[in-house]
Amino acid sequence: MHSSRENPVIVLDGPAGAGKSSVAREVSRRLGLPFLDTGAIYRAITLVMLRKGIPPADSDRLRGALEGFKISFSDTRVFVAGEDVTDAIRTPEIDANVSPYSALPAVRNALLGFQRSRKEFGLVAEGRDMGTVVFPNADLKIFLTASPEQRARRRCDERAAKGEPSDYDETLRRVMERDGIDSTRDTAPLKPAEDAVGLDTTEMTFEEVVNAIMRYAEKLPKITRVT
Repeated sequence: MHSSRENPVIVLDGPAGAGKSSVAREVSRRLGLPFLDTGAIYRAITLVMLRKGIPPADSDRLRGALEGFKISFSDTRVFVAGEDVTDAIRTPEIDANVSPYSALPAVRNALLGFQRSRKEFGLVAEGRDMGTVVFPNADLKIFLTASPEQRARRRCDERAAKGEPSDYDETLRRVMERDGIDSTRDTAPLKPAEDAVGLDTTEMTFEEVVNAIMRYAEKLPKITRVT
């Protein structure tokens, strides 16, 4: 059963560094829909597991930690058990470790119900398996991609803007390594849904990407732009 057109579900999937989070956030703002940052959720879980010293393997310790995991959002901030972890989940250490945790069936299954429960009032969601697993009946599915080199450059630019050091070659290596893990994992591998619209953003500006998605979104019945 498809979601209500009054409360549409729009999903953006794609590999690391394709610009999903920032684009999805802006699309949600323009459409006046809630934004679901699933990447932040998996990053927050990774942060918690690393802090607790729990390795990325299905274990009693990991499942126990998942049962006590509490995440919340406020504007652009991310909180775990009341702690603001917005900056802590956007580090090279999290980049290097998030895929092994995200690939675990125990982790993905634990979050499935939480993610689906957020669609009551419509939403814009980004991730790796939004259109294939979490919201297979979404009203609009977009698959964003870009060359590994461009995605690595974007990551380095993001860190430079924050005054953080970054190494392009190492960033590129990690981007390509994560592509391999995400696309070959057994549970919810990274791949476009059969009915997804593909959008290569390698040569596109942020505004061009947002506008392209808005053109598709505005074709949905009863979708209006929020100014």
